[in-house]
Order: sequence, then structure tokens, then C-alpha cells
Amino acid sequence: MISIEEARSRLDLAGQSHILQFWDELGAEERNRFLADLSYLDPEELRDHCRGAAEAASRCSSPQDRLDELMEPVPMEFIGGVCRSDKKTLDDWENEGFLQISLNRVAVLLLAGGQGTRLGVPYPKGMYNVGLPSGKTLYQIQAERIRKVQELASTRHDSMCKVPWYIMTSEFTLEPTEKFFKENNYFNLDPSDVVMFEQRMIPAVTFDGKVILEGKGKIAMAPDGNGGLYRALVDNGILEDMKKRGVQYLHVYCVDNILVKMADPVFIGFCVKKGADCGAKVVEKAYPAEPVGVVCRVDGVYQVVEYSEVLPETTALRGPGGGLLYSAGNICNHFFTLEFLMDVAQNFEGKLKQHVALKKVPFVDAKGTAVKPDKPNGIKMEKFVFDVFQFSRNFVVFEVLREEEFSPLKNADGAPVDTPTTARRSLLNQHYRWVLAAEASFVDPQRESISPPKSGWGLEKLLKGRTLESPFVLDESLAEEILRAS
Repeated sequence: MISIEEARSRLDLAGQSHILQFWDELGAEERNRFLADLSYLDPEELRDHCRGAAEAASRCSSPQDRLDELMEPVPMEFIGGVCRSDKKTLDDWENEGFLQISLNRVAVLLLAGGQGTRLGVPYPKGMYNVGLPSGKTLYQIQAERIRKVQELASTRHDSMCKVPWYIMTSEFTLEPTEKFFKENNYFNLDPSDVVMFEQRMIPAVTFDGKVILEGKGKIAMAPDGNGGLYRALVDNGILEDMKKRGVQYLHVYCVDNILVKMADPVFIGFCVKKGADCGAKVVEKAYPAEPVGVVCRVDGVYQVVEYSEVLPETTALRGPGGGLLYSAGNICNHFFTLEFLMDVAQNFEGKLKQHVALKKVPFVDAKGTAVKPDKPNGIKMEKFVFDVFQFSRNFVVFEVLREEEFSPLKNADGAPVDTPTTARRSLLNQHYRWVLAAEASFVDPQRESISPPKSGWGLEKLLKGRTLESPFVLDESLAEEILRAS
């Protein structure tokens, strides 16, 4: 821990001497905690961070260059998908994926730094129960899927294999997550294969570049976004741990997707067979104005373009087949080789774009009074995990069905989308489809058979026996037939 004299010197150098304005009012224990926190701040990094945040925020309030003229879709030769490929090809990719898993070359990495604030709970999102009959949380669901993929790979290749689970937390989520896993016996996973680590926290800054004090002896801090992964991998020795275990391929995903396929063998196999160092799973955008980023090329390099960065007419452009030209919706579900991650950490981490988030940050005013602002008063800088796509030497995209692989949990019930209710229904509907596909059936409490629901609209009479290409787009003549039949 540094001395108060050294702290003053560092903060003077960074132009942030106001941080110690309440020092004389702090007790001994508060002073020790504050000095411990300040010891982690590098003066040059702090100075650059504060200046950069203020400059970036000022650019946000001025017109930005649109990306429309520089955009182009991902070339078809770099896209695979469950509806774009035949069964034999999908089986080949799945076999390759299971082979790599069986050789202990695959790990999964969970981005779990977020709290459940928007869900109305004070604990990490992964501990949330969406109301399933089983009462399982997101963490439990994901742990059981890891166990299942290990079991399937081991059975196929007659070998005992493990899929290490790396979990990136934040200052807010590390302790409760560790406690939750211990209380639940790591959901029957080997504790040595569950590796938790913490991403960096960075100060929130005012619009004029001053660090915000949350309390008289506490800086307002925030996680540095899911793109903080790349620095955290180095700071916590995670890349070295992966190397020692023989891991070569990483599946990276966000905690809030209840349908995520852990270490998906088809996706892993597709990326390995294509020789990719970086890959992204995507879903087809539901409609042009859907507020999701799209994976595309901008000025020749791959990136995710947010819907707010382009004009509405660009999002509505159609391709030769009639579908959206920019349809590859990003779902934060990625493949990386270990070699690529090491290259990013060593050569490109400092070049990642800083994204600006204007937030309402609680603070203490000049008199030391706690204030909860009613409008944005601070800047939180974030990096995004997908901003490394530009550094890939062989980038690929894999399109999956939304109903099978993407149902995020972001909002409390009452919101129109992405709620506990929508997530629960997505999973229950998927399981219902799986049961029927396995040729099982359901019975009611009286043991009477429950028939699958009819589609209605006269579809059975019009479509029974037809062979339809996927995706199936209803033509006008058939639509008129259905309307007449109904």
C-alpha cells in the first residue's frame, strides 16, 4: 500500500488532486481502504483515461461519420449455418467438434460481470431463476450443459475429457458468484475446472475529465466492458492456465442467453475445419429496425455495426434473394483460438476502441453531501468483446436459428422483450420440440394423450406432404389460399 504522500504525488501528476479533498474527514480504517484502492491507479494511465473519456464524450454530442458507404455484407464463402448447410456437412462439423473436445482442446469462457439491476435483483444475473418448473438458475443450466457435452464427447471417443469453464466476473459479481458455486457444489463439476477471475474496474469521469467520488473516501468505479476480457486474461494469468491445460479453442458467450449451446460441437467444428482464428455466431435479424448490431465488413475489416450507426434505409436494404442485406445479428457468441487471444493480448489490446456510455453516477458534492443525479452526469468507458474481429486473419460467421439458440434475459417482467417470461417460454418451447422430435408424447393429469397443437389457418390441408426449402417465405398465391381456407 502506498503512503499518503505518494498518493498525493500520483494524483497531482494525473491532474486529479481533488480526489483527496475529504482526506482529513476520514477515519483510520477508511484511510487505509482508500490508499489501498489508490495504489492500483497508475498516474499516466489515469491521466490518459480521464482526458480520453472527456474527449470521446464531446465527440458523441457532435455528428458522427456514417458507416453506410463503407459497409458490405460478409462474403458468402465465409458463412456457414444450420440452414445453409446439408446434413452431411453439419455432421462432419459436429464430429470434428466432438473430437477436439475429447482431446481436451476446448474450453468455454463466460462473460459474467453484469449485475441483475435491470431485473430488479441485487445479485449476479447468472444466479437468476426465470421461473422454470425445476427452479434452475442460469448458472446451473450452463453447468449441466458443460457436463453433458463432456459426457457425449467422452462416449463418442472412449476417453475421459474435460471442458474447463472460465468465468470473468467483476468487483460486484466475483464474491457472490464464488459463494453460490461453493454452496451448490459447483453443480457437480470439478472445482479445479471452474476458474473465476475478475475484470478491471476503471473510474467514472465527469464531462470535464475529473474522476467522480462516490463517497468521501471512495472513487466511483465501473467494469471496463466485456472487451476488458483481453486485459483480464493477462492480468490474471488465464492465458497461461489455458496453455498448461492444452486448450486450443475457446467458446466465449454472455451469461444472459438461456439458450446458449455450451462448447457447441457444430460451431467449434465449423471454425476448426475452416481454419478460423475468430468466429461469430449470428441470428437473422427479425426486421430492419431491430435494435441489434450486425456483423459485416467496414472498409475491408470485420466488425459489429450498431443499428444506431447507420441510416434506416441501409438497414432496410435487401439482397438478391429478398432477405435483408445486413441480416447477421450479433448475439455475443464467439469462437477464438488461443493463439489469436495471445496475439490480441500482446499486440492489439491497447488499440481496442473505447465506447462511451453516459450514465447517472451517484456522487458526493463539494460539501461531501451524497447526491443521486436525475440525469447523466458521468462517463463510463467500455470496450466490447467483438472489437477484436478486425485483427482476425481468418474470420468466419455461423448462422443459427433464433428459436434454438438466442433468448436473452435483460429486463424485468413488464417490458415488451427479453424478460424472465420470454426466456422461460423460449426454453420450455425448445424442450417441447425436442420431446416431440424424439417421438415421445405428453399426457394430461388424467393420463389422456395430449396431441400437438394444430397450426390453424388451414395450413395442414395446404402444406401436408409438401417439401419446403428453409427459410420458407410464403408467396402471395399461397397466402391468398390460406386466407380463403380460413
